[in-house]
Amino acid sequence: MKPDSISRRWVNTRELALAGIFAAVLAVISQISIPMPTGVPITIQIFGIAFVGVILGSRLGVLAAVTYILLGAVGLPIFSNFRGGIQTLFGLTGGYIWAWPIMIYFCGLKPKTSIKHLNTLLMFLLPVLGTIINEIIGGLQWAALSGDMTVYGVFAYSMVAFVPKDIILTLVAVVLGIPIRKAIKQLI
Repeated sequence: MKPDSISRRWVNTRELALAGIFAAVLAVISQISIPMPTGVPITIQIFGIAFVGVILGSRLGVLAAVTYILLGAVGLPIFSNFRGGIQTLFGLTGGYIWAWPIMIYFCGLKPKTSIKHLNTLLMFLLPVLGTIINEIIGGLQWAALSGDMTVYGVFAYSMVAFVPKDIILTLVAVVLGIPIRKAIKQLI
């Protein structure tokens, strides 16, 4: 292997380790949840996804999320309420988990327009857009599998129970994640 090809790798060893550490952070954050009678627990996983995306950026953030999802899919009890296994991904809350790489991608985008205020605005709007996409994908799977709720019912319930909280958690993650991203960038 030529020395030039090493620098062209998609991810280096340090970045791979960082993504693994943040996959572990997601596993810990996922255990903070309140079970609900609907079968969809109230969690702060959205905060964790947004936080990891803001800190690591899109590329490494998606790697951390996919690593976390794959570890949970093979059976490690790292999904909320110490669940694991592929059946979790095909259960009521699985759509939310499937959508995390998409959400984390939007959270990790770093706008680079020539207008500083627009960049700042986009740093907050893109993660909110990712959160909305996550809610839509998760809600569609939930509605398809619940049997007793229509798509409208799921989205109406989500708009009251989850979406406002998730948008606030996403924005808090952006505010807290930006200085940490800058500190990590200086260390690496």
